[in-house]
Amino acid sequence: MAQEFLTTFENELGAVTLKPSEVNGDFHISLENKKIFDRKDYGGFPEIKELKQLVRDIVNPGKSLGHADTKPHHLDG
Repeated sequence: MAQEFLTTFENELGAVTLKPSEVNGDFHISLENKKIFDRKDYGGFPEIKELKQLVRDIVNPGKSLGHADTKPHHLDG
């Protein structure tokens, strides 16, 4: 996933940091210390395209993600 983010957002993201957790199953994505995705809140792992849409909507809302640019059905809220 980190490589996908770096490839898709090469001009928008300077780095992707992976940080181990002491809590099993903890997986979340934050941008500038703001949590934008949490696996526990979501109830599992989404497809990468849904995560890319979340990141895109913050770092470059006008950016086209091509075939991955459909509305996510699980992240409507």
